[in-house]
Amino acid sequence: MTSAIDTAASKPQHVGPVAATIGVVFKDGRVLLVRRRNEPDAGYWGFPGGKIDRGESIMAAATREIFEETSVTADAVKTFTAVDVLDKGEGGVLRHHFVLIAVLCHWVAGEPVAGDDALEARWWDLDALDDAGLVMSFGVMDVVHEAYALLHVRQ
Repeated sequence: MTSAIDTAASKPQHVGPVAATIGVVFKDGRVLLVRRRNEPDAGYWGFPGGKIDRGESIMAAATREIFEETSVTADAVKTFTAVDVLDKGEGGVLRHHFVLIAVLCHWVAGEPVAGDDALEARWWDLDALDDAGLVMSFGVMDVVHEAYALLHVRQ
């Protein structure tokens, strides 16, 4: 006979969905990206971002995470899309589910320096980004293009 404890222990354990932000910052035709230190996607390039703290607004979380990961100060302008990150382990078992809320931000000050959970932080030229050969997290280029189009509609 299977007990309730045995049944609970055999179910996949995962966290999620967890709300997080990604900050999309442009400066002089370049976009700010970080190379991730931690899973999911350790070693991949993506946007600075992270979990939204309890009681923190999406916009505040975006600017906080940008500063923590890059030392760049930015102003949050607008949320504009969301991306699911489904982190699966062996056998396709879901480990984490993050919902990344993209926030368009304006650069205020600072040059990127990797901090917090970033291995590298730098500006990437938009014209060369498609050909840069970077290993990127899922959806990064789609979000870059969407944010860039939105930025030019707002001007």
